[in-house]
Amino acid sequence: MRRLMFDGPGRTRWEEVEEPELSGPAGALVRPIAVATCDLDVAVLRGSYPLPGPYPLGHEGVAEVVAVGDEVSRVAPGDRVIVPFQISCGQCAPCLRGRTGNCAAHALMSSYGLGPLGGQQWGGLLADLVLVPHADAMLVPLPDTLDPVAVASASDNIPDAWRTVGPGLAEDPGAEVLVVGGDAGPCSIGLYAVGIAVALGASRVVYADAGANPTRGSVAEAFGAEVIGLADAPRRKVGSFPITVDASGTPEGLRLALDSTALDGTCTSPSIYLTDVELPLLRMYSRGCTFVTGRAHARGTLPAVLEAFASGFDPSPVTTTVARWEDAAQALNSPSMKTVVHRTS
Repeated sequence: MRRLMFDGPGRTRWEEVEEPELSGPAGALVRPIAVATCDLDVAVLRGSYPLPGPYPLGHEGVAEVVAVGDEVSRVAPGDRVIVPFQISCGQCAPCLRGRTGNCAAHALMSSYGLGPLGGQQWGGLLADLVLVPHADAMLVPLPDTLDPVAVASASDNIPDAWRTVGPGLAEDPGAEVLVVGGDAGPCSIGLYAVGIAVALGASRVVYADAGANPTRGSVAEAFGAEVIGLADAPRRKVGSFPITVDASGTPEGLRLALDSTALDGTCTSPSIYLTDVELPLLRMYSRGCTFVTGRAHARGTLPAVLEAFASGFDPSPVTTTVARWEDAAQALNSPSMKTVVHRTS
């Protein structure tokens, strides 16, 4: 079979490898049909995040089930499924609490398509066949109403976005939401957060961006957000919001989100910071600000993500490039903000 390899920034290639085999009665083999770039993939492919190759690429995607083990009962060959990027058993204490990104049955951060970060043994989703070790626990059937290309990021970036706004809006329906974006941040996650907040009934959604790319503002506006273009030196705050999101990737954007968080509000940051960042702790303390960071628990969040789709959230405006499967290497050598590679047959 073929799989796509990442060798370094601007260098991807197909290679021939042996097909995976079912390793136990709880596993499944799936054939990916639509695979998206994660925000981290884009940074790695462009050379702005230091993750060395070579490794098999791809960890966000929808697949078709090809074969299942004897103990699998929830999916069957022919089913279309969302494949969460994190490996999770569904039976350990963290999994049972919905903390599927910290499954105790596997090494920390075990996942597809992230090379040394996720454990090389799992391979990537940009492959003809992929082994899923815990099919009933991991795989989520894709509703017939959803387009695999549109929702390919349901494996990672969309759940990551949901957790930034979904819990807060469940606790405080109609709350106002601020999302801060920027050139260095997880752009897709921030924009998905905007779309989810609008779909879940936030009374007001503001998208503030200090970056130079006008595409993000256009997407946020299409979702129904108010868009604020910040000057070179971002303002200290842009209002007072019960729910704020730092998708900027910069210390200035993070502080802007924190300082714009209302009394007893929550600021969630899906951004990855490679160096220590100073926080306005006294101001946060005085306002009772809750700050949330860390990795998303993709599988544990997927039921709520499906509910967001049912509520009208359409993630497709965030996709900037759609490429055929056979053109994946060329498309990913210079990736756009959100590239989806899909099979046409």
